[in-house]
Amino acid sequence: MITIEIIADSPKDTLEQLEEVLGGYIEEHWSECTLIIDNENASGQVKFTPFDWGVNLLDFDITFHKEVILKVKAHSKFNPIRFLYSSRGSFKHRFGFDNKEKVIEQFQSLIFTNKIGGYNYIHFPKEEALEINIIQIVRKDFLRKRTTKISTLNKKLHEVFVDTDHENRFSNFGSLNLKMADLIKGLKKIKGTGMLRILKIEARVYEILSLHIQQHNRLLEGVPLPTSLVRSELKIIRKFSTIILKNPEKDYSLDELSLQSGLTQSKLQDGFKFLYNRTVTEYIRHVRLESARDLIRTTDLNISQIVYTIGFSSRSYFSKIFREKYDITPNQFKKKLQIVLKPK
Repeated sequence: MITIEIIADSPKDTLEQLEEVLGGYIEEHWSECTLIIDNENASGQVKFTPFDWGVNLLDFDITFHKEVILKVKAHSKFNPIRFLYSSRGSFKHRFGFDNKEKVIEQFQSLIFTNKIGGYNYIHFPKEEALEINIIQIVRKDFLRKRTTKISTLNKKLHEVFVDTDHENRFSNFGSLNLKMADLIKGLKKIKGTGMLRILKIEARVYEILSLHIQQHNRLLEGVPLPTSLVRSELKIIRKFSTIILKNPEKDYSLDELSLQSGLTQSKLQDGFKFLYNRTVTEYIRHVRLESARDLIRTTDLNISQIVYTIGFSSRSYFSKIFREKYDITPNQFKKKLQIVLKPK
């Protein structure tokens, strides 16, 4: 087992202190720094990306070959609120005063901060592939941002954000959240270089942060995981929702999806409502309409061709639900795009 004490005056210190114990080397491109390791201690990388106003991102995509414990001290200069999410693998967390570790499984989240001088223990298993996304927010810097409206947060998170003297500790363990995994997957696919890339990543980071906050609100409101479903069944539902997303033109039915997934129709409905706030039929219709809008934007297909390309059989029905969703008809939308794109 390797224990690494992290005492950071700034977020970048974390990367350097990991390198000192685990080995590897740090590469820097623009403002992104990546610790790359391939030795007896670990294989993979940890990426650090800073943004303005005290927000930064640590992304672990790594397999530790030995158990690793990060002993993170809550420092007076750098003691952020941390929003963690595991897209792959699991880890454990505890505060220094408590010997009992809490397990954060795949697709779960953790929000925590500590008093000045307190320790946070993050325990990573050995030989388990990990993909862990950590958003860190330095409160004093973040609150200076003009667009920061923490008054809109729920009472508990508001108290955490305004605790700029770091007098309290806080932790919240989230329930299963697969939408966050999709956002983080998209984050990893962002291309480009320099400032444009950083701005794209920052926008996605704020989306992920908003999901953390929404989930915390739901937990406070007592919105539980559907009792009819277990974690493995929700993963199956996510798999089939991805199939629909990639192939919206197919003729899906609740009977067929139930047969292929091995789940009852009731479980399918409960799962789609929990994950996407839509019934199965509503989700299919939403995906098809989004696909149609993309095709109008990016192809020369006429409206009738698009209707059949995405799996609808009636142009009049398609036009009706398109207008209901976007408050504009497909033809009006296409003409509006042509006006915008028309060379002057």
